[in-house]
Amino acid sequence: MFDETLIIGGKQVPYFRNDEFSQVVFSATSRLKQLLFNSNGEILLFTCSGTGAMEATIMNCFTEEDNLIVIDGGSFGHRFAQMCEVHEIPHKSVKLNWGDTLTKEMIEDIIGDEKFTGFLVNLDETSNGQLYDIKMISEVCKEHDLLLVVDAISAFLADEVNMDKYNIDAVILSSQKALSLAPGLSIIALSDKMLKRVENIDSKSVYFDFKNYLKNGERGQTPFTPAVRVIIELDAILKYFEQKGIDNIIRETNELATYFRKRIKEIGLDYPDYPLSNAVTPVIFPNNNAEEVYYKLIEQYGFTVNPNGNNFVKSMFRVSHVGNHTIDDVEKLICAIENIIEE
Repeated sequence: MFDETLIIGGKQVPYFRNDEFSQVVFSATSRLKQLLFNSNGEILLFTCSGTGAMEATIMNCFTEEDNLIVIDGGSFGHRFAQMCEVHEIPHKSVKLNWGDTLTKEMIEDIIGDEKFTGFLVNLDETSNGQLYDIKMISEVCKEHDLLLVVDAISAFLADEVNMDKYNIDAVILSSQKALSLAPGLSIIALSDKMLKRVENIDSKSVYFDFKNYLKNGERGQTPFTPAVRVIIELDAILKYFEQKGIDNIIRETNELATYFRKRIKEIGLDYPDYPLSNAVTPVIFPNNNAEEVYYKLIEQYGFTVNPNGNNFVKSMFRVSHVGNHTIDDVEKLICAIENIIEE
């Protein structure tokens, strides 16, 4: 986290049903539009996890009459498929096995001669760090007239997420990744095209009804109690990021990721050869001691990295490059990992 938001965390949470808080919401949503290049759309703020925002988007943007393509390349892509099943929305999944790189041919094979209406993708599949080719995906969606929904929870501010450039109709964000805030706030950006669709869909939810959020957003409010402090922190960090410039933020994140990956190879570890997001590096441990190193990093050095589950507990963990990091921080982590391995 950054000092700009840590300071706010020590203050009283103000009352929020007033113009003062509305101005904070207007300020934050306006800056989000600029950072996402969402020139003609709207921003919705939800007090929930990123998964809640994913499900809310499916519920409000699609119906049983749609037919969707889902990129199922990890636990988060699979979550999109599960939601489609629960809400009885027809869909087909492009399933990737470990190590596969998503290609246009994989998508076209699933589409075939069938008619689809939408495309769901986690731009950075956080569970394994693969960054999908947004340019290629955008072209496929344009060729087949598909609405494009992008979960950019990990990719935002680490990789390029440009709604206008890539004709993205919905972007899903969450507070606890590159925004460097506490968990609990999710953001959904809708294009003008998707807004028109939302108007004609009757949401089967009270809490997640987009039309209710859009109506309340006109006065800088949410229909239900929001994560007040996190929204105030959001406005502060967006002002900081705006001054810094999004291109500079992405460039610096890339420099951290590049340096880390170079050093990991130098100490005898590895990472996958598919395209990686700047946000995270999956570190492969050839001696299957990732879990042991993970715990010793916490106990001996105070570093917390991201463990992997299921079949990858012992062979891999992930290291984040978003947030308030420096090259010096990365080097200290590398040295700690190297020391543990040598021990």
